[in-house]
Amino acid sequence: MRIRFHLLPLGLAVALACAGTAAAAAPDAALTQKLVDWRRDLHQHPELGNQETRTADVVATHLRSLGLQPRTGIGPTGVVAVLKGARPGPRIALRADMDALPVTEQTGLPFASTTRATYRGQEVGVMHACGHDMHVAILMGVAEALAGMREQLAGEVVFIFQPAEEGPPEPGEVFGAKRMLDEGVFDDAKPDAILGLHVWAGLQTGQIGFRSGPSLASADEWSLTITGKQTHGSRPWDGVDPITVGAQVLLATQSMLARQINTVNAPVVLTAGQFQSGVRFNIIPDDARLVGTLRTYDDAVRADVITRFERIATDYAHAAGATAKLDVVNNAPATVNDPELARRVLPSLQAAVGADNVVEMPLVTVAEDFSQFANVVPGAYFFVGTTPAGEDPATMPINHSPHYAPDEAALAVGVRAMLRTTLDLLGAAPQG
Repeated sequence: MRIRFHLLPLGLAVALACAGTAAAAAPDAALTQKLVDWRRDLHQHPELGNQETRTADVVATHLRSLGLQPRTGIGPTGVVAVLKGARPGPRIALRADMDALPVTEQTGLPFASTTRATYRGQEVGVMHACGHDMHVAILMGVAEALAGMREQLAGEVVFIFQPAEEGPPEPGEVFGAKRMLDEGVFDDAKPDAILGLHVWAGLQTGQIGFRSGPSLASADEWSLTITGKQTHGSRPWDGVDPITVGAQVLLATQSMLARQINTVNAPVVLTAGQFQSGVRFNIIPDDARLVGTLRTYDDAVRADVITRFERIATDYAHAAGATAKLDVVNNAPATVNDPELARRVLPSLQAAVGADNVVEMPLVTVAEDFSQFANVVPGAYFFVGTTPAGEDPATMPINHSPHYAPDEAALAVGVRAMLRTTLDLLGAAPQG
């Protein structure tokens, strides 16, 4: 389907933005300080997925102050509001994720989190180690800027503040984006396109990373159970050793990737993060359980790898007299930037930060459930650098690290990029 947008001329975009509370070139000093204040408040009060009640209240209160009427309690803590321009035009959705991670902060910042919570039965520290506090603050800033110029806008903007991008606190629950879709987030206001961003330690502050087509990998969580037969460790021939079978299967999957899958054209990562079996040094247990992740960028390749994985597990288990059961749950599809939308977004990003500061991102093996939205409507997703000038991104703590401390100057960059892109996609001057 071909999506048509009116590209807003540069001069008009700047004029419209200057008429509001922030310039398209950069947020003004007052808004810049608000971004920092919002971010630090959210950072000090992180909440795990589906528990973002305080965060949602902060967001909803802000949106109401802008004259919007937010819907709350979607999925279950998501917040959505629609800003209507004065003239008809496209409907553009902007999305920010709100949840934190079960990570104990070690940044030493004066506003560092000391929050504790329970995650899957364990007491954990809670930290915005992925930068979602930055995402929320950026979208709050964009909402304020756009609300200040609504009389000049053509079209509508849907602000989506999403829970549980990192996953729900209990296994088996639905991730935030899909749950919001299941609960009808697009039923009343399906957008023509959706935009999202992520702060990124791998880029310098002031840089934007973007690519057309596949961008982030799909994320599958797999669990392999090998059932053997318990016996004394000194007499392995009297039983069936599931640990040996599990090890053989794991090594065989890596050979499968190296010799059976064309990873040159379609990168694949298959990793085991857990191998659980047994309780005593001299007892061969009944079963072993391996848990891991599969990352792919192509649905057909994903299906092929899963089929081969299952066959390898079944055959190795059968040869040893054991059984194997593989379960695979897709937590997020691959994030694919719609090519037509990407062609329109790229000039806007370049105008926002300078063409030299927009770099083509390589394929990234992390995953994002923004893809759930982008599978329903055309999507574009970009990265905002958070490593300050003078520092080497390769040596900085990365997202999900307990030491991750993004440069707050990236807040204004994110607002500028999202605001400029949104303005360019929202209508044009009135027709005579």
